[in-house]
Amino acid sequence: MSLKCKMFHSILFFFLIGLSAKSYAINPEKYVVNQASAENFPLASNGKAASVLVSKNDFSGVLRVTEHLKKDIFQVSDLHPKQINAISEAADYLVIIGTLGKSDIIDQLVKEGKIDANQLKGKWEKFITQIVDNPVKGVKKALVIAGSDKRGTIYGIYDLSNQIGVSPWYFWADVPVQKQSELHVLPGIHTKEEPKVKYRGIFINDEAPALSGWAFEKYGGFNAEFYDKVFELILRMKGNYLWPSMWGRMFYVNDPQNAVLADEYGIVMGTSHHEPLTRAHAEWSALGKGKWDFSTNSENLISFWKDGMKRMGNKESIVTLGMRGDGDEPMTQGTAIDLLENIVKTQRNIITEVTKKPIEETPQMWALYKEVQDYYDKGMRVPDDITLLLCDDNWGNIRKLPELDAKPRKGGYGIYYHYDYVGGPRNYKWINTNQIERTWEQMDLAYQHGVDKIWIVNVGDIKPMEFPIEFFLDMAWNPEAFNANNLEQYYTDWAKENFGNQNAEDIAQILKLYTKYNSRRKPELLNDKTYSIVNYNEAENVLQDYKNLVDKANQINNQLQPEYKDAFYQLVLFPVLASSNLNELYVATAKNQLYVNQGRASTNEYAKQVKSFFEKDSLLTHYYHTQLANGKWNHMMAQTHIGYTSWQEPKTNVIPQTKVIELPNKSEAGIAIEGSENYWTNNKQEIVLPTLNSFGNTTTYIDLFNRGLKPFDFKIDSKNEWIKFSKVNGTITEEERIVINIDWQKAPKGNFKSKIVVTANKQKFDIILNGKNVELNDVKGFVESNGIISIDAQNYSKSIHENKVQWTTIPNIGKTASGVTLKPSDFSSITISEQSPRLEYEVHFFSKGKVKVNAYFLPTINFRMGDGLKYGVSFDAEKPQIMNLNADDSERKWNKFVADNIKIITSSHTIENAGHHVLKIYGVDPALVLQKIVIETETGQLLENYLGSPESFQKK
Repeated sequence: MSLKCKMFHSILFFFLIGLSAKSYAINPEKYVVNQASAENFPLASNGKAASVLVSKNDFSGVLRVTEHLKKDIFQVSDLHPKQINAISEAADYLVIIGTLGKSDIIDQLVKEGKIDANQLKGKWEKFITQIVDNPVKGVKKALVIAGSDKRGTIYGIYDLSNQIGVSPWYFWADVPVQKQSELHVLPGIHTKEEPKVKYRGIFINDEAPALSGWAFEKYGGFNAEFYDKVFELILRMKGNYLWPSMWGRMFYVNDPQNAVLADEYGIVMGTSHHEPLTRAHAEWSALGKGKWDFSTNSENLISFWKDGMKRMGNKESIVTLGMRGDGDEPMTQGTAIDLLENIVKTQRNIITEVTKKPIEETPQMWALYKEVQDYYDKGMRVPDDITLLLCDDNWGNIRKLPELDAKPRKGGYGIYYHYDYVGGPRNYKWINTNQIERTWEQMDLAYQHGVDKIWIVNVGDIKPMEFPIEFFLDMAWNPEAFNANNLEQYYTDWAKENFGNQNAEDIAQILKLYTKYNSRRKPELLNDKTYSIVNYNEAENVLQDYKNLVDKANQINNQLQPEYKDAFYQLVLFPVLASSNLNELYVATAKNQLYVNQGRASTNEYAKQVKSFFEKDSLLTHYYHTQLANGKWNHMMAQTHIGYTSWQEPKTNVIPQTKVIELPNKSEAGIAIEGSENYWTNNKQEIVLPTLNSFGNTTTYIDLFNRGLKPFDFKIDSKNEWIKFSKVNGTITEEERIVINIDWQKAPKGNFKSKIVVTANKQKFDIILNGKNVELNDVKGFVESNGIISIDAQNYSKSIHENKVQWTTIPNIGKTASGVTLKPSDFSSITISEQSPRLEYEVHFFSKGKVKVNAYFLPTINFRMGDGLKYGVSFDAEKPQIMNLNADDSERKWNKFVADNIKIITSSHTIENAGHHVLKIYGVDPALVLQKIVIETETGQLLENYLGSPESFQKK
C-alpha cells in the first residue's frame, strides 16, 4: 500500500470516529459521513440537496432507480434533490449517474479523462462512485456514479442509498431511516469491484397461504405491482436473479408486465428446476394439451416450449433444461438417460431455432435435483456451455460438488440451496431456522470447489427469512470476504444497519442464538418427546435459554425509539416470542403426559398451560396480521406449524393432546427423582439418586408431589450436615422440587453412601445418595463422571495442522456450542500419519475396559466421488480407526439425520488402564464439522436426551 493510500485510510478512519455513520454488511467502507470538508462532496448540506443528472438515453431501469435515490435522499434529509435535464442547468454541486457506453455524459467525462474507463470496460456489474472536481464550467464538484452495464449503475445508485442509511428492508420489514441533515461523500474511488458469483438470486416458493394471501389482498395477485417490490429488494441487496412464485402462478401469464418490468430493472429471470424453457408448471395445467410425458406427447410439449422461448424474446434469462414428472415428481421409476438426453437435445434445438443465435449465447442450466442427480452419476452428460446447477438435500446439506480435478466447464456450476422446504421428513416453512454459520460453511465449500456461476436460495415467502436472505446475497457477491472469524461481526453489522445502532450487540446476540436454538430441530418437527424432562435438566435448560432471549428482546423493545418497533417485532421479537412459546407448549405437554402416569396434582395445571400456550401462538399471529404496521402484513404468518402427523402440514394448527385426571379428596405423597420417569408412593422399593461427584455432577433433585386435593407437610432429614437441601420442610399443595448438593469440603473423601429420609404426609421414604469426592491434583483433561466423558469439540487440548489446511472453529454452529472443521476445504483425502492434522483431547478415566466414542457431526453429505467422507479416531498410540461419516446414508437414516440436525458416528476402543489418556481425532476429508464427543465406558449409561450430555468437568 502506498504512503498516499495509507494516509487516505488514516484520514478516513478518523472521519468515521464519533460520527453517526453506520456499519454495513457488505459496506465495510463507509464513504458517506455527516461532516463537511473541502474535499468532501455535499450530497445534502445547509438545507440544500445536490441536483441529479442522468442521461435520458440511459437504460430505463437506471432512470427508474434514480427516482428511488431521490426519494431516499428526501426520506433521510427532508430535502428534494432537483433533477436536471442538461448539464448546462447544473449549479455548484451535481450528482451525475450513467452507464458507460449508454450515457453521453459519462462517455464525455471519460473522453476528457475525468474518470477512468479502464475501471469499467468489459466488467460485469461493476460501478465506481467518485468525486470529480470541476467536471464542467460552472460546477465545482460532481459525484459521479458510473456503471459498466445496467446493473452496475443500478448497484452504484442503491449503494449510495445504503450508505445514507436506507436499509434494503425499508419496505419488506418497515425498517425506518435515521434523519440526517448533513450528508457528505468522502473522496476516493468507491467500488465493490465485480461480483465473484455471476448470478445471485432467490426463489419464491411454497408461497401459500402466507405470501399468496398477502399478495392477493394488497395487490390483487402476483402482478407487476407486487414484483416491483421484489425486484427492488433483490437489487438493493446486489442480487440479480429470480425464480418467481410458481405454485399455481404463471409469471408471464398472470401479468405480462411482470417480464417487462423485470427486464427494465435488469433482473435475470429463470424458472425453477422442473420448469423448462421459461414455462411455469401451472401453464401446462392451464394451457397444455395432453399428458406431461415426452415419450407419448412430444409434439404438444415441443409446441408448448417453443411458445415459451418466443415469449422470452431478448429478455435476459437463464433457461432451464431437462424435465421432471408432472408436479415436481420423478419422471420415471428408473433412470431413463436416453429419454432425458433426447429431451435436452430437443430443447436446445428449440432455443437455437427461436432465438436464431448460437446456442452458447443463451444462458442455460440443468438442475441436478433429487433423482436427476442419479442421471448424472450414472453417466449422463450435457454440452459444456450448460451450467450444472448442483443442489442441497433441501435441508442445507450440499449433495454434490465438482471434483477438484474436474475439467473446467464453459457453463460452470451453480448451487440451489434451501431456507424453506415442502417435503420429507417434514415441511419447514413457518419461521427462520437457518444458521448463517452453516450457510457459510456449505457455500464456502461450494465456492472452493469452483461453484461460482449461479447461487440461488429457496426463501419461501421472503418473510420471515430477511436476515439469512441478505447474508446469502452478501456472501454471493464476495465469498472471499467471509470467514469463520467474522461471521459474528455480520450479526452486529446487520443489527446496526437495521436498528440505527441501538442495542446492536444485544440484538446481534439474540439473532445469533434464536436461529441456533431453532436450528436444533425445525419447529414443525418438535413434539413433547424432543427434549428430556427428566435427564440433565435438558427441557428446563432449553426453556430457560429461550426465556433469556425473550427477556432481553422485551427489554430492548421497551428502549427502542418508537419508529423502530415494527421492524424489531418482525425481525427479532416475533420469532423469539413465538419460538419460545412453542417450546413451552411442548414441554408443558410432556409434563402433562408424564404426570398423568404419576398421578400428580399438577397434571391438570399443565393441561391448562398447553391450552394457554396454544392460544398465545394464535394471539402472536393475530397481532402480526392485524396490529403490526397497521395490518400491513396480514396473512404473512399464516403457515400452520403445530400438529403435524406426517411430512405434510395440517390444514389448521392442532393443539397437542393432553389429559386431565380426577384427584381424590385427600392427600397422598409421591416422590420422583432426576434421571427417571418412575415414581414412588411408598418405601417398598429402594430409591437411589444419580451419583454426585466433586468435579462435575455436583447437584441433583427430588420432586415431592401431591396425588390428591388436600395439602400435606413434609420434612427432610439427613445425619450428614454436608448434604444440603434447597428446602428441608414445608407444605405441598401440588409439587415442589428439592435441589440437593454437597459441601465437598466437609464430605468424606473417596466414594461414599448416605441415606436421606423424607417424611411426607406422615410417611417415610428412604433415599440413597452415592457420591465420589476425589482430589484431582494429578488429573488433567476432561474427567469421567458416572461413566461418561462429554466434550465440546472446540475445547481440544492440542491441534496439529498441515501447511495447506488448518483446524478452524466455527463459532456458534450447531446445536450446543461450536464446531470444528478443516479449512480451506479444497483438499484431497489425507493419509493419516504422525504429521497429519489432528485434534487431541486429554481425558481421565476412573475405569478401564471397553469404551465407545460417539462423535457428533453436522449431517454433511458425501458430495464427491467415493464411498464417503472419513475421519480417524484413536486413543494414545493406538492405530487410528478410519470412520465413514456416510457409511449409511439410506433414506431412513437420512430422515433421522436431518430431522435431528446431527449425525452420531460411534467407534469402539479398549482402555487398558484407568488414568490419563489422549483421544485423537484425525482429519481425512474436508467438510466434516465436529460438534461434540461423548465417551461411554462399560459402567456408564448415557441417559436419553436430544442435545447430547452436558460437557464434563475439565481439569486444566
